[in-house]
Amino acid sequence: MPSQDEAPEPLGPSSLTWRYFGDWRGVLLAPWAGAMQNMHPGLGAGVAGHSRFFEERWQRLFRSLYPIGGVVYDGPRAARTAREVRGYHDAVKGVDERGRPYHALDPDTFYWAHATFFVLTLLIADRLGPGLDEAAKRRLFDEHVQWWRLYGMSMRPVPGSWEEFQRYWDRMAAEVLEDNRPTRDVLDMRRLPKPPALRLLPDAVWRAVRGRQARAFEWFTVGFFPPAVRHRLGYVWTVRDERRLRRIGRAVHRCWRLVPPAWRYHPRARAGWERARGRRAPDAPPVETPARNLPPAGRRGLPQHYSPRL
Repeated sequence: MPSQDEAPEPLGPSSLTWRYFGDWRGVLLAPWAGAMQNMHPGLGAGVAGHSRFFEERWQRLFRSLYPIGGVVYDGPRAARTAREVRGYHDAVKGVDERGRPYHALDPDTFYWAHATFFVLTLLIADRLGPGLDEAAKRRLFDEHVQWWRLYGMSMRPVPGSWEEFQRYWDRMAAEVLEDNRPTRDVLDMRRLPKPPALRLLPDAVWRAVRGRQARAFEWFTVGFFPPAVRHRLGYVWTVRDERRLRRIGRAVHRCWRLVPPAWRYHPRARAGWERARGRRAPDAPPVETPARNLPPAGRRGLPQHYSPRL
């Protein structure tokens, strides 16, 4: 690993992170990531006090994929993208309802969000993909440290090894994460608006199936929680549930192998692959979110929002 004084090296196409992080299967785990992030006291307080995520769920999710994905896939631009992402969090600070100060750029808080993206990558590869051996998990751990360095944040909260990370993850789940309103809002998908991929589905049909879909997605999300998190949130998970979830994961992997490679990745990730393969100019501008995902007009100038000029 590079020393603290060396310039951070961006991840590239030989990394496992490139192979899995920008994969569209990650959208299946978006509620998991949102809930795990919001359970952190500082992060949950920031969402409660500053975010309007729940008023524009799909738009916020899909536009966030561009800059976050860019930190992985932007190659020589990745460090600049990382600084931009870091800048969106500078004004997210305050005091929570229990009198605890919070700041989104507190290294422990910011690292927790990063840790969830690392574990999401693990889950895509291991539970919705071909599976990972211990060597591959260690490799992904080392890559997530390299990825973290691009933000220019303190290395203090970063575990020193894959084994230390597993102890960190278990401790956070058992001792730090909290049941709070932002987490419950993520898990409550009963009023979820129709996703963009189903825009041609009649609204009446969506309303008819939304309740069943919400229950199924909640169950799917809960299955990936650490046991301590499930216990804290009051969920029961049986051996039968676990077997069923693993069967679904294997089915997702088999079906995904039939998807053409060009369709498997988010546009920002796909652009990275195209540059790496010489199909896009190295100096081509980054792919930005389409206008349909932009924040509401009155909030586009706020510093906490990614809102490119299109």
